[in-house]
Amino acid sequence: MGNSAHARHENPVDFIAEQNSPEFKKLKRSHRSFVFPVAIGFMVWYFAYVLLAAYAHEFMSIKVWDNINIGLILGLLQFVSTFGITTWYVTYANRKLDPQAAVIRQRLEQQIEEADMNKEEV
Repeated sequence: MGNSAHARHENPVDFIAEQNSPEFKKLKRSHRSFVFPVAIGFMVWYFAYVLLAAYAHEFMSIKVWDNINIGLILGLLQFVSTFGITTWYVTYANRKLDPQAAVIRQRLEQQIEEADMNKEEV
């Protein structure tokens, strides 16, 4: 192996500084302020369904219409809520997170381009 295999690649981006930037901290805060409450809410809803199915047989077997009971309705609502949360997150990300991330990405790409131009000049 030649020396090129051991050559140190200089990274033009200081990722630690970027992580500590106000824009990145705001992006993390925006992401967490949505994800954590929604995840906790969904987990409470999911475990409530599981506990009802395990311990509230009489309640879950109440017929609502023909052979459709409360347990079946709540089970189907698990799927509906999953798709609803996914749609809600995508909308939130498109509206709030993506514009913030685009600003950070543009700044990082500009730093890389400037470093590449400086290398070419040398």
